[in-house]
Amino acid sequence: MNNVYHIRVKGHLDPSWSNWFNNLQVMCREDGVTDLIGPVADQAALHGLLIKLRDLRLPLLSLHQVESISPDNENGSDSLE
Repeated sequence: MNNVYHIRVKGHLDPSWSNWFNNLQVMCREDGVTDLIGPVADQAALHGLLIKLRDLRLPLLSLHQVESISPDNENGSDSLE
């Protein structure tokens, strides 16, 4: 089962960084923050993403699991919100 996460960092990342962040959607906001949203395979992959953000010296503002996607339910209606 994949979990979908919403990670918010201070600063702007170009959307072209999506590949480096395991194809998470990268969205810059007008208020100077970037949102990264998408499925993360497991806790090891999540920690890997956080290490990349740390290495870029991007302050972590928030991290939320927004939903779980099971193989039987690819549309993600198992919302945790």
